[in-house]
Amino acid sequence: MQANNPPPATLYYDGGCPVCAREVALYRRQAGAEHLVWVDVARCAPEALGPGLSREAAMARLHLRRPDGSLASGAAAFTLLWRALPRWAWLGRLLGSRLALPLLEAAYRLFLAIRPLWRGRSAVR
Repeated sequence: MQANNPPPATLYYDGGCPVCAREVALYRRQAGAEHLVWVDVARCAPEALGPGLSREAAMARLHLRRPDGSLASGAAAFTLLWRALPRWAWLGRLLGSRLALPLLEAAYRLFLAIRPLWRGRSAVR
């Protein structure tokens, strides 16, 4: 039984987006990052996505698979990621609250609307 060693959380991110890749690189250098699995959905094999997550959905927004196998996406995924990193945990608790999470999700959706501009630039280079 794996009660003492639950499976790690898995973060699915678009490594083809320069902004996303830089931000994830920052998180991967933090204490606690070694306890997460990091999957670049722009370059991974289809089976790396696991059940219930298509490449199209994973490319569209950030996803985090919890140790229990359930998925969170968007702002909720960010707050779970931050909570897993000791230096960022305070931000995850603050912005993961019932009041703040909808505002963070709105900001994330705004970012998603302009993200193709950055992704397009990197594709041209």
